[in-house]
Amino acid sequence: MAAETDAGELTDGLPRKKFSGKKLVLFVVLPLVLLIGAGAGVYFSGLLDGLLGKEKPAEEGEHAAAAEGEHGAEAGKSDAAHAAPIFYDLPDMLVNLNTGNKRPAFLKIKISIQLSKPEDVGAVEHVLPRIIDNFQVYLRELRLEDLRGSAGMYRLRQELLLRITAAAFPVKVKDVLFKEMLVQ
Repeated sequence: MAAETDAGELTDGLPRKKFSGKKLVLFVVLPLVLLIGAGAGVYFSGLLDGLLGKEKPAEEGEHAAAAEGEHGAEAGKSDAAHAAPIFYDLPDMLVNLNTGNKRPAFLKIKISIQLSKPEDVGAVEHVLPRIIDNFQVYLRELRLEDLRGSAGMYRLRQELLLRITAAAFPVKVKDVLFKEMLVQ
C-alpha cells in the first residue's frame, strides 16, 4: 500500500520531487523574461523591419514624391525655402543689472532671432516695442550670478525665447542668438 506523508501526498515508495521557488524562477521565469526582452529590443530597433516586410519611411516619401510629379517639385521648392534660416537683428540693448549694492553693473547685448518664415519679419517689426519692453524688464532684474557660466547663458536664452514667443504670438520664433554680450 501507499504510505501517506505528513503533507498528505501519496507515494509509491518513490519520493516525489517538487521544484523549489528558486529553481522555478531560475530555470523558467528568467529565460522567458530574457527572451521577451530580447525580442522586444530587436523589434523596436528596427532589425525585423526587413523580415516583416515593412518599408523605411524615407523610401515611402520618395515613392510618393515621384508619383506626384509636378506637385513633388513644388514641395521640394517649399522645403528649400524653409531650410534657409531667416534672421532678424534686434536693436542693441544696454541695461543696468540688479547688483544689490552701490556699484552699478551694466549688460550690453546684441540679439538676433531666427524666424520660421520670411513673412514674419513684418510682424516682428510691428511688435518690436513690446519685445524690447519685455526684454528690458527681464534683463534689469538679472543679477551677475545669473549670467555666470554656460548654464546661465542657457537659462537666459530660454527665458528670452519664452518672452519673445509670448510677445510676438502668431510668429514662430525658432531660436534666440547672442551676437555680443558684455557685462561691465
